Amino acid sequence: MRVKRAYGLKRPKIRQSWNKYNLYNLSRLESPNITTRTLFQQKWSAKSTARAYHGETVKEKHWQRMFRRRLRSVIPMDHNQLARSDGYEQAEGRGSGLEPSPSSKPRPFPKTPYMNMTFAPLERRLDTAIFRAMFASSTRQARQFVVHGDVKVNGQKMIYPGYLLNPGDMFQVEPERVMFATGASKDARERRAGRKARQKLQGSAAKPQDGLPSDADAAPSTENPPSTPTADEPSPENNKQTLQSLLSQAKTLLTNPSTASNLSGKRKQDLRAFQRLLKRTLSRTRGQNIFPQQSTILTDSLDAQLQELAQKLNLNPAPPADEKIDPRDLGPETLTPENSSLLRKALAEARENPIDATKPYATPWRPRPFMSAFAFIPRYLEVHHRICSAVYLRHPVARPGLGEVPTPFGNDVNSLSFNWYLRRR
Repeated sequence: MRVKRAYGLKRPKIRQSWNKYNLYNLSRLESPNITTRTLFQQKWSAKSTARAYHGETVKEKHWQRMFRRRLRSVIPMDHNQLARSDGYEQAEGRGSGLEPSPSSKPRPFPKTPYMNMTFAPLERRLDTAIFRAMFASSTRQARQFVVHGDVKVNGQKMIYPGYLLNPGDMFQVEPERVMFATGASKDARERRAGRKARQKLQGSAAKPQDGLPSDADAAPSTENPPSTPTADEPSPENNKQTLQSLLSQAKTLLTNPSTASNLSGKRKQDLRAFQRLLKRTLSRTRGQNIFPQQSTILTDSLDAQLQELAQKLNLNPAPPADEKIDPRDLGPETLTPENSSLLRKALAEARENPIDATKPYATPWRPRPFMSAFAFIPRYLEVHHRICSAVYLRHPVARPGLGEVPTPFGNDVNSLSFNWYLRRR
């Protein structure tokens, strides 16, 4: 029911979202009917339509305090022309009946869409900037990322979605959250594989607990000391059990009232940081423990990986690049240079974008459907998608022929909205 209320098809409202219903409503957006309405009705309907898109999660009273009648704009000027003349040629021949030649007439600038800057103050909000940088599929999801502590501003965690960015501020979002927000969702087969993987992980984690000795047998004995894994025989299962035991010990120290009262604040911070490090380490090694049947290539070089695959598949190595060999002399089990390069590219892509059923999104990662219609970056943001960070360069401005505030509405709707709030200031 929530999707129908937010993206209704009977009385459509355009939202800041990549939803397919929102895209359909955007495709059938029409200019408002002003022939049978009074000026008050026109301004109110324009305000209601524009506010559904700009600052949907912002209260009306809060937005009225943010509203500014001053609209930022710039006009490009030719510095060479300003240096050559002071403008006297524009008045030359005035009153004498002389008509300047068409080539000497200056080309008029396109009109500046000032009214499109009505909702420019909302672009400074952190949740709106995250959505504009394509780190979230909607403003509501960006707000959720901020509240859950997955966003940092200038290296510090920020949990307030309404934080106003200043020019030069850098904000970062956790890459896993960005991949979940912008990636395609799992189908039924992938969800089933994820459930089986989680069940297998829980079963492997519960097995050591079933074999733990009882309290009576827990006393140390000098005759039969417990066997510990040596350094010569490392085991991934033993390493995982060690990390889980360290994580449980750190949790016990923080939750036990008797021990927590004796710890200083700095010590507690160190323990929490240690917990986060252990959780990240366990999450990285989780996929390797779940899928032992998959062939894991431990070499780092792509050439070594290619040679290892050729040995496993009983293929002959590819001939050198400088050696001229007739393709008819190559056997059916020989890799040609073209196939070798394709296999090398496939290995690199598989290493960067692996298949992992434990992820909440479809793997290998692919963009979600209907994303291309919303894939744009405003001019006032500098985005680096590989590290999921962006810089708020400056406040958006209006220039001839362009308003830097992205809006699906025309000048008529924005001007009526501006006049509505202008009357109430």
